Amino acid sequence: MGTSHRFILVCLVLLSCSTMRGSEAANEDAVVDLNDDVLGLIVFKADLHNPPALSSWTEDDGSPCSWKFIQCNPATGRVSGVSLTRLGLSGRLGKGLQKLQGLKVLSLSNNNLTGEIRPELVQLPNLETLDLSNNKFSGQIPSSFSRLGSSIRYLDLSQNMLSGPLSDDIFQNFPSLSYLSLSGNTFEGPVPSSLSKCSVLNGLNLSNNHFSGNPFVQNGGIFALNRLRLLDLSNNLFSGNIPNGIYTLHNLKELYLQGNQFSGSVPFDIGLCPHLLKLDLSSNLFTGVIPTTFGTLKSLVFLSLAHNKLSGEFPQWVGKLTSLQHLDVSNNGLTGVLPMSMGDLKSLQSLSMSHNKITGTLPTSIVQCTNLKVLQLKGNLFYGSIPEGLFAMGMQLIDLSENSFSGSIPPASGQVFESLLVLDLSKNDLSGEIPPEMGLFSNLRYLNLSRNNLHSRIPPEIGFLQNLTVLDMRNSALYGLIPGDLCDSSSSLSILQLDDNSLTGPIPQEIGNCSSLYLLTLSHNNLSGEIPSSISMLKGLEFLRLESNELDGEMPKELGTLQNLLSVNVSYNKLIGRLPPGGIFPSLDASALQGNLGICSPLLKGPCKLNVQKPLVLDPNSYPHQMHGNNEGDELDRRLDHHNFLSISAIVAIAAAVIIVIGVVIITLLNASARRRLAFIDNALESIFSSSSRSGAPSVGRLVLFDTRSSGNLFADPESLINKASEIGGGNFGTVYKATIGAEGRIVAVKKLYMSNPIVEYPEDYDREVRALGKVRHLNVASLRGYYWTPQLQLLVSDYASNGSLQFRLHERPLNLAPLSWDTRFRILLGTAKGLAHLHHSCSPPIIHYNLKPSNILLDENYNAKISDFGLARLLTRVDNNGMASNRFQGAPGYAAPELACQGLRVNEKCDVYSFGVMVLEIITGRRPVEYGEDNVVILNDHVRVLLEEGNVLDCVDHSMGEYPDGEVLPVLKVALVCTSQVPSTRPSMSEVVQILQVIKTPVPQRQEAY
Repeated sequence: MGTSHRFILVCLVLLSCSTMRGSEAANEDAVVDLNDDVLGLIVFKADLHNPPALSSWTEDDGSPCSWKFIQCNPATGRVSGVSLTRLGLSGRLGKGLQKLQGLKVLSLSNNNLTGEIRPELVQLPNLETLDLSNNKFSGQIPSSFSRLGSSIRYLDLSQNMLSGPLSDDIFQNFPSLSYLSLSGNTFEGPVPSSLSKCSVLNGLNLSNNHFSGNPFVQNGGIFALNRLRLLDLSNNLFSGNIPNGIYTLHNLKELYLQGNQFSGSVPFDIGLCPHLLKLDLSSNLFTGVIPTTFGTLKSLVFLSLAHNKLSGEFPQWVGKLTSLQHLDVSNNGLTGVLPMSMGDLKSLQSLSMSHNKITGTLPTSIVQCTNLKVLQLKGNLFYGSIPEGLFAMGMQLIDLSENSFSGSIPPASGQVFESLLVLDLSKNDLSGEIPPEMGLFSNLRYLNLSRNNLHSRIPPEIGFLQNLTVLDMRNSALYGLIPGDLCDSSSSLSILQLDDNSLTGPIPQEIGNCSSLYLLTLSHNNLSGEIPSSISMLKGLEFLRLESNELDGEMPKELGTLQNLLSVNVSYNKLIGRLPPGGIFPSLDASALQGNLGICSPLLKGPCKLNVQKPLVLDPNSYPHQMHGNNEGDELDRRLDHHNFLSISAIVAIAAAVIIVIGVVIITLLNASARRRLAFIDNALESIFSSSSRSGAPSVGRLVLFDTRSSGNLFADPESLINKASEIGGGNFGTVYKATIGAEGRIVAVKKLYMSNPIVEYPEDYDREVRALGKVRHLNVASLRGYYWTPQLQLLVSDYASNGSLQFRLHERPLNLAPLSWDTRFRILLGTAKGLAHLHHSCSPPIIHYNLKPSNILLDENYNAKISDFGLARLLTRVDNNGMASNRFQGAPGYAAPELACQGLRVNEKCDVYSFGVMVLEIITGRRPVEYGEDNVVILNDHVRVLLEEGNVLDCVDHSMGEYPDGEVLPVLKVALVCTSQVPSTRPSMSEVVQILQVIKTPVPQRQEAY
């Protein structure tokens, strides 16, 4: 045993014996006390994994005061501060710190520490600051925390994985607490009433949890904290009316209540808090008018009332808020007009009032708001011209879309050339030429002039926009040629939409310079000439729409190399000849090809014309017999060709029918076999249990719970956990039961595994495998809490989900349960994506599910998705070092990726991406992935893909979920189709999917509908 290990062992012995030192000699006591800090810190360090930053901490020193990150009290020589912020530490919060009896400051924030918070921290009598924020601590706050000490002033446990309700008396003895943050966890239940005892609290942050109830009416609660300067209750489940009383919090400077379910009128006495700087009441259910008392908040710099149900006229007193920098009243039902006093808001930087019913003209005084950077007026009833000078300000985002503005686009000048990033003037009645100086917007990324009446050419200066990513000029009465130098200065253009105009001439060959394009739509114009082969240079292209033009010739065969294409439509042109041989083209639907002169495709009726040279005939009358014979031969050839064509078609049809029949038979046989196998296992287990009961000897085994101290010492009769009456579901891995364990009556889900041919045959191997899965912790992953093992029976214990599975809510919902809304469905699919991303990218080695489907997505009381059955394929399949699986688990029909059927093909995380894409389609459409009709089989992802190509994809949406935003559902459908690509390498990673979904849900003008 090494010296350091012996020293740590001695430290642990000293720690365990520290209460037995009773009556040692005074000088010996002094020596031990002098080294208590060293002992405690060395033991604390031992529980950390490879902490190179703490290399200066060695047991050879008599005092830790010279160590890095340690502060000592010069009067006593004892450690007073331990500050280990942002050192990349991992491991758990072990023993040892309780030896630091002089400790006042303990900061371990922004590391990767895991496990539970140790109750020994309450043994630090002088602790004033405890900061454990931004780690991965889990479990509940120890009940002993109520004895943390009267000296504690600053307590920050934010951004962890802590959970559970808080005991009502937890803050009973915190008279000195001035700041408390529990944000970014999953705490639930009401706010403890003992919080009102923290009479000197001036900062309270409970945001981003699952707290519920009404904290303003619970035992006096929040209103008793009259020294508060910061109150953040945002993004919880709080509800109900807010009673009068906020005026008692007269010291408030920041009040955040957004993202809850508060209802009723906006409290008028908020306007009686004279020091208020920031007020956010957005995303609630407030009704009525905006209180006039808000006009007295002269110090207010931030005001957001967005996403409520407010009504009445836009407040005319708004000009009195001269300190205001951010004003957001979007997504309400406000009426009236904007006052000329808007120009008095000299400090205003952001003005958002989209999706209201505000009318009138945009006051010219708006140009006096010289600091204005963001102006969002989308979806109102504004009319008249855009004020002169608006495009001379240093704006970054201008969104005037979906109004009735008329007149011309005003000229631009000044600092706007460099500052403007987003310009959206779509869906108005603007006219006149597009100003050529738009080409001087050097940083412009998004330009949308669609659905206007411009009657303009596309100015070639648009090609100067080197940072442009989206250019949308659909349905704007444009005419003339498409500029050839559209992408000369920029390779970042990703969306180009010029549909429904009167553009003429050819598609320029230079279109191939737009190397970042993934959406190109030029349909419903008067474009002519051949489709340029340079489009094949657009390797990222996903959508290509050229229908309803005058294009002729053959489609370039080079287009077949575009492997990312999801949709192509070239219908109603003058195209002829063969389709490109590769990519999406062999599987194009007839609707994408119809209305041409002679495209060669078995899907189309009519002539097939090829660009071939006509034969040279010198004198057709010189050889009458030969010509006659040739005619007979040609007629015979035509008949033979027709015969061959019919034969091939018949063969294809017969083969398809045979494959479908065989598939149905195989699935039927597999289902029957599975039912027989499950019945056999159930009967065998029932006979084992019944024989055990008769003999009076319970099955030999142990119930191991990972998160209790009695773990490994409990053993129980399996019949106490599983029985037919408690069965709640099942799947490919086993049957699931609802059970109650422990003295506290904890409700869990118990899965009885089907192990007719187990790979893991020994308890040590089973323990190792299951414990590895039990270490996975994430909000969207069902935590594995323990297991039961015997050679004949294996059980897994996990968290119970009160709302059942996604399968139950989608396909087995009783009539008394309301259908899932779009917001709930989106939360489920985003949560599933986050959980999969954690399994794929945060676990080492990555955990591949192999069997993702709705029955394995559990829903908690708040409809948060939790992935279950992850990693269980390792218990049923053997995986070699190359990622090849023998006795491979094939996954459920319809969800399994194509590569799972190929025994020699390496599989990876992209299998789960495919299953996720299918499941997303199922969530949106409400249909199963494979549906068997009387005459056909409908594959869901193929069906949706065809509808997308036809432009009718929203027809497949499950309308039982009520209203839904097309701008969110449509891109999510497209993401799902990309995830179900037949080629694994073209599917995105789950981390990329999460990023895309979060962008889709973000309400910014950059979100662009594709059609």
